[in-house]
Amino acid sequence: MTRRSRVRQWRGGGPYSLGLHRHDQVNRAFGGGLPRGSLVLLTGETGAGKSAFAGRFAHGLCSESHPVTLLSTDRPVRRFLSQMRALGYEVGRHLAASQLLYLHGDVAGTEGTPARELLARLAASERMWAADVVLLDSFDDVLRYDAGFDRLRSATDRRRAARRVVSFLSSITDNGRTVVVTLDPTGLPEPVVDPFRRLADCVLELARQPTERTAERWIDVRRFAGTTAPVDDRIRFRIRPGAGIVIDDRVVVRL
Repeated sequence: MTRRSRVRQWRGGGPYSLGLHRHDQVNRAFGGGLPRGSLVLLTGETGAGKSAFAGRFAHGLCSESHPVTLLSTDRPVRRFLSQMRALGYEVGRHLAASQLLYLHGDVAGTEGTPARELLARLAASERMWAADVVLLDSFDDVLRYDAGFDRLRSATDRRRAARRVVSFLSSITDNGRTVVVTLDPTGLPEPVVDPFRRLADCVLELARQPTERTAERWIDVRRFAGTTAPVDDRIRFRIRPGAGIVIDDRVVVRL
């Protein structure tokens, strides 16, 4: 059975709803939720909104009673709670109810200390992979500071190592779990990013264009495999204090 066939098989259980139907249109914009048993890639430069979406996904999924793990490399829990509260996402109750497992990984370490085998440590952490949905926010930091990747010099070796990482993440999804990876592609060599783009079931690219008063933001949906509901090629959105992610009028460009 091929990877795509396994993904379609798990879709029989329906997507993981992103909830908050009365609050925003995020769940509708993504065709009713995150496809079950999928590897989802969300890319964008710093400030594009990756962490805001990771927090929104976690909040909505937990509101729908889906256990979630969220790993962040740059936000200790207090900062995470403060940022989510500013967006109107009261995720503290999910932490208190053990519905959300929040992990902060200080992957950079301190100057002068040897690089650590970060990927091996993540793979061995059974608890973090037990949730229905696992969100790996700023995963490019893990790849950049991992000792194994740090030792690689050739593009071929880096590509092979990245494919092994994608293969491991895909194995987590084989039992119906969904893994969401956010990363900034500008901080990684193309041979590392390319396997993620090629092999992920859903590929979403965040972009923004500064204007005089604010910034235009959108998601280019490069691939969204297995969904039965329509998902547009481009989803425009805003990030508003107290309201979080606001989906603008949908623009249908898919034929």
